[in-house]
Amino acid sequence: MTYLPSHFKETDPATLHALVRDYPLATWVVAHRGELLVNHIPFLLDASRGEHGTLVGHVARANPVWQALQAAPVSGVAVFTGPQAYISPNWYPSKHAHGKEVPTYNYVAVHAHGVAQVVQEADRLLDIVTRLTQRHEAGQALPWSVGDAPADYIAKMLGAIVGIEIPVQRWVGKYKASQNKQAPEQRGVVAGLVAHGGAPEARMAQLIASKLST
Repeated sequence: MTYLPSHFKETDPATLHALVRDYPLATWVVAHRGELLVNHIPFLLDASRGEHGTLVGHVARANPVWQALQAAPVSGVAVFTGPQAYISPNWYPSKHAHGKEVPTYNYVAVHAHGVAQVVQEADRLLDIVTRLTQRHEAGQALPWSVGDAPADYIAKMLGAIVGIEIPVQRWVGKYKASQNKQAPEQRGVVAGLVAHGGAPEARMAQLIASKLST
């Protein structure tokens, strides 16, 4: 269960999917025999598979999580985090008027809930690593491809991993971007973040500006 005030709730599939594509490294958590198994996995979202899309990735064969998945169906959640930034009360005009403001932290998080499935077939594993490689090498001047490595070496590497597919059962999106503030405070936060000068702050400033109250 996630604490999710209505003004921070995001349900638009395109918006949620875009966040996953821009920030693909997820904290993936599954419950198994009274403990939580936590892994950090870059996932590829295949929005065309299933009602809510399917997440595709892989783990090391030495990772015990895949054996837990084979033992019994295990519900889990993959948490993707996007822009985040500290918000100073000094950026609110109201703070200078009456002082009744406190610090907060803005952030974006998207949760993908589903029961993961294990993939071990060599051809399907090759497809997973090929698609992941194409996605992440796309911005390189000379993109590396799986075919650049010797076939026997790739076969050996595929034997050292296990594929993970998560048909998403539901999405939960929380975009905490000062929507609970009035327009003057929102503009003050945008100005404060821009003045701070960091890349994370700039991304949060853009998000807040896109949601400015009228």
